[in-house]
Amino acid sequence: MILRILFLALIALINLACDEPVERITITIGSEDFRVEVARTTEQRQKGLMFRKNLKAGEGMLFVFPADQYLAFWMKDTHIPLSIAFLAKDGEILQIEDLKPLSLRTVRSRRSARYALEVLQGSFRDLDVEPGYKIGLPADFR
Repeated sequence: MILRILFLALIALINLACDEPVERITITIGSEDFRVEVARTTEQRQKGLMFRKNLKAGEGMLFVFPADQYLAFWMKDTHIPLSIAFLAKDGEILQIEDLKPLSLRTVRSRRSARYALEVLQGSFRDLDVEPGYKIGLPADFR
């Protein structure tokens, strides 16, 4: 029984180490280009930026959902102070919130959204970007 548990734990660790390749795209926020990872699958969205210790300026993660919906995020196991923008299908920012590292408090979108974008905390403010602004997504992005 113990050997079986150890074997299953080893398989789980191997699966974690073999993460699928990460899609990256360039988006425009204000006057700056950001190189962001794209989280499309349920697993990618659940993991997000968890366990990372740093994120460079001009980087982030774009969470893609299959349909517009009310979104909810927390910062469990996420060590980096982030800001999140909830986005409409056309890239319009609907809402921006600052997120506290390691917080279990849920931050919810007030409107139905297609995407969520996480960047270093304060990036939107530093670029004078507010709700109503449209993020520049690649023309062929879906």
